[in-house]
Amino acid sequence: MEWTDEGIVLGVRRHGEGSVIVELLTRERGRHLGLVRGGTSARMRPVLQPGNTVRAVWRARLDEHLGMYALEALQLRAAHMLTSSHAVYGVTHLASLARLLPERDPHASLYEMLETALNDFDDAGGAAVHVARFELAMLAELGFGLDLSACAATGATEDLIYVSPKSGNAVSRTAGEPWRDRLLRLPLFLREDAQSIDPHPTDDDLRDGFALTGMFLMRHVLEPRGLMHSDARAGFIASVLRKRASLVASAS
Repeated sequence: MEWTDEGIVLGVRRHGEGSVIVELLTRERGRHLGLVRGGTSARMRPVLQPGNTVRAVWRARLDEHLGMYALEALQLRAAHMLTSSHAVYGVTHLASLARLLPERDPHASLYEMLETALNDFDDAGGAAVHVARFELAMLAELGFGLDLSACAATGATEDLIYVSPKSGNAVSRTAGEPWRDRLLRLPLFLREDAQSIDPHPTDDDLRDGFALTGMFLMRHVLEPRGLMHSDARAGFIASVLRKRASLVASAS
């Protein structure tokens, strides 16, 4: 058995004296593990950092075997990310989310979203929007997608600013006003009618977005598995807000 694909490094763990088991999110074959001989060497360590993109050749006698990886660097992002705390937390959190996917189950759209997010980590606000959208997409891929296309009460498709915490459906401003204290706020950048990432999300928008995705991830994905949100998620959000505050202070 042999195949070649592109993959993003999610994690590495030692195996034996000089080898490692590398976990990739591949473009065509989903989350996939493989053994890399000499993976602890000085030549391979910079390649096998989470967030890097590699060209992977996987070989095994049988498909169900762990198999061997031969990896070639395509995009080394990790060294640059290490200079930014929000990027370090962010890539760790994104990897923990991708690890929730069933092994060897293709998720091409999530691969594209992950790659886009990793390429846009220089801007803290933009990175936060990408991560929140990735969390929303994870819910859909795991079978718990939210319906943000129309108001659950009226069917309206405009002015959707709330989400019902019970149903996960969008609610319009007018329909939700009497129950606004019981509803989750839906920021523009998570709405289905948003044509592109909101270039100027406020800190409150970001908090609202992560409160929304975090609640449904906890309820539908993490708690049933006996898990909690990773510490990296909280670290990422806090780091993004600190970074944005420091930029505002330096500009004033």
